[in-house]
Amino acid sequence: MERRFNKGDVVQHFKREMMTEEQLSKDPLLYLYEIIGTSRHTETGEELMIYKPLYPTKCVEGVDWAARPFDMFMSEVDNKKYPDIKQKYRFEKFRK
Repeated sequence: MERRFNKGDVVQHFKREMMTEEQLSKDPLLYLYEIIGTSRHTETGEELMIYKPLYPTKCVEGVDWAARPFDMFMSEVDNKKYPDIKQKYRFEKFRK
């Protein structure tokens, strides 16, 4: 089954699992992002995922959105580096 995100979907990064209840109560939008869409690098042809953090973060200081290579965005969590993470993919649709 193909995983797919649509414009306007809210996704969570796997690091949200590492936040405490206290941290999430102070900022319930930590590690949540809105999907803007996909883009293609005009020189290399690389596909990019364009997304907007829903919490204040330095990655978008001075710009409108964040971008990440599509393959990286859709990749599985490195379970060797993060053995306690239950989320399978780096980004997954947010479910309240």
